Amino acid sequence: MKRLQNRISESRFTLPAVIAYGVAVWIAGGPAGGQMWISFACFAVSIFLMMELDTGNALMRIYSRMVPCAFVVLSVAVGPLLSFRCGLPDGAPPQLMAQILSPSVCCSLASLCVIVSYMVLFRAYQTRVAMARMFYGFLFIGLAGMLYVEVLYYVPALWLLSAFCLQAASWRNFFASVFGLIAPYWFAAVWFIYNEDFSPLIAHFARLGEIHIPADYTLLSAGRIATFAFILAVGLTGTVHYVRTSYNDKIRVRMLYNIFIVMNMLSVVFIAVQPQHYDFLIRMMIVNASPLIAHFIALTRTRLTNISFYLIAAAALLLTGYNLWTSSSIF
Repeated sequence: MKRLQNRISESRFTLPAVIAYGVAVWIAGGPAGGQMWISFACFAVSIFLMMELDTGNALMRIYSRMVPCAFVVLSVAVGPLLSFRCGLPDGAPPQLMAQILSPSVCCSLASLCVIVSYMVLFRAYQTRVAMARMFYGFLFIGLAGMLYVEVLYYVPALWLLSAFCLQAASWRNFFASVFGLIAPYWFAAVWFIYNEDFSPLIAHFARLGEIHIPADYTLLSAGRIATFAFILAVGLTGTVHYVRTSYNDKIRVRMLYNIFIVMNMLSVVFIAVQPQHYDFLIRMMIVNASPLIAHFIALTRTRLTNISFYLIAAAALLLTGYNLWTSSSIF
């Protein structure tokens, strides 16, 4: 029996309607200006890449565009305009690119690079001679690290996931990933050598050692805490569902979802330990939670899951409205 959630998830009109909704939220947030257009462009490109990530890896067993749809809904629920205006908490040291781009644009571009990295790395599945894919996959992680250095915290996990989930463990692939990771910094070093000033690069990497103990949760507003709880709830819902039903998918797809689950849980832990990096980490949670909750919505048919779908949709709308209300000059 097809319920409303199944008809919506399998409809060809769902994605255009959700994209229109996402654009309307951006417009409702107030007049665009400055680097706001860069953030919006990152948002638009990310939608397209999430769609390609879905179709290119057959993340769904049926025709459904719920992965990019979930990404749009979760992204606008977080309140991209609020994040753009507030950026990082007061007193946070600058990133390497902070003199050129605003903190939120750096976060948006970094999360975009992570999506591209996923697209490239997933093609290395069960390929022990995939130096080019590993190089380019980690090249984008390196680019993300130049924009937001805390991305580098994920690198050990990505190496392990490449070995155990992608089954692409080999010395050639490993060294290719190392070269890809350092390549952006290698080219940037030319500029620092020319200026005879390495202090920005040193300060950039010094951020990796700046750990606040105990964690300062006063940096998070009530809206951000509510948003984190919502993304955490949908991620856990998708994770529990997938663990229970993963036997229905092909082995390759299971491995890819395991990557989403691990990366999502790591992001949750990082936010809990270092909430000052909320702006970037919540984007990482969205990227990894979107396929999980999309799988839950598209491939469940019970009355209980249909009610859950209504609750998730209502919570997303309420959270979006609240974030707009507290951030927009229009309201």
